[in-house]
Amino acid sequence: MSRPRARAGVTAGSSNGSCRSAESGGVRLAWTEAGDADAPSVLLIHGLGYDRFGWGPVLRLLARRFRVVTFDNRGIGDSGTPPGPYSTARMAADALAVLDDAGVERAHVVGTSLGGMVAQELAMGSPERVETLVLASTTPGGDDGFPMPRRSVELFSEFAANPSTKNLRRIVENSVSARTVAQRSELVDEIFRYRLEHRPQLDGWLAQAAAGRTFSAMSELPRLTMPVLVIHGMDDNVVDHRNAGLLARAIPNSHLVLLADAGHLCFWEDPVRFGDSLEAFFDRS
Repeated sequence: MSRPRARAGVTAGSSNGSCRSAESGGVRLAWTEAGDADAPSVLLIHGLGYDRFGWGPVLRLLARRFRVVTFDNRGIGDSGTPPGPYSTARMAADALAVLDDAGVERAHVVGTSLGGMVAQELAMGSPERVETLVLASTTPGGDDGFPMPRRSVELFSEFAANPSTKNLRRIVENSVSARTVAQRSELVDEIFRYRLEHRPQLDGWLAQAAAGRTFSAMSELPRLTMPVLVIHGMDDNVVDHRNAGLLARAIPNSHLVLLADAGHLCFWEDPVRFGDSLEAFFDRS
């Protein structure tokens, strides 16, 4: 459901239409939209160090049937980078500000990785704004969740100490499955080009990372009442895919989809199945 749109500041254009800006706690948030303005709304919330362009082919696939709103979290892209650390609660308030600025009363909310934690926070704090919830490649956090695999902890620590092009490439390769690295070098190169062109600033990256470290939602998940889809690549090296099972078991009205031969960026690696899973879920709900 949409309501009359608030005025939005227009900035530099993007491939998804004119970039607009919302305001949240004094921070500017850049957002864009794609698809039919009269169609049901989908809000995409990305993860650590990824801006609104980081969804690969999925944005275009969803925009065939939906009004898709994407935005840059605080600390990345064209949004402001206030001093950290950030929290998922603050970032959820940012997502609400984007919905308000876009004139969206209720949306299908899709969050991946850190964005999935922000989406959980949004659904718990403002359930009336969430038509359905999709949690991709994410975790309930805290001591209840399976921890980040050691290799990813090491790679992230190395990037924080030295955000070099080499270390960024290593993070990209770690974000997809071993099969993708071995057999689909062109996709790895495509994702890496995107990361180079939309390179995160270290201060924003660290501030966002702090939000993920302090997130814990398991005790609150059973009170979610909206339909929830949990979707996860089974070869995820960043967020242990067993967290998907934890989320699905904790949330009463949930459905679990596991994608074989896909890693943390499963929506880049298998965009058709990812997009089809979302569309079927939205239609059922």
